[in-house]
Amino acid sequence: MNIKVLGSGCANCKTLERRTLEALDALQLTAEVEKVTEYADIASYGVMRTPGLVLDGRVVVQGHVPTVEKIKELILSPRNGS
Repeated sequence: MNIKVLGSGCANCKTLERRTLEALDALQLTAEVEKVTEYADIASYGVMRTPGLVLDGRVVVQGHVPTVEKIKELILSPRNGS
């Protein structure tokens, strides 16, 4: 699984990254987690409000920071191929 955290490095972006790593740890899963900070790259995903979370190329969150439990649900969602 490839996970991208989209954002400029603001507090919410850092919180989303931390919660994503916590969710992966709780699920005992490994994934490549990448931070995307360039505005052009963020916009290429159609994200206009950060932070954003992309799972295997699909934007699943934008403009807010979900709970660890919600991120776990998103990771396990069949739409993500997990």
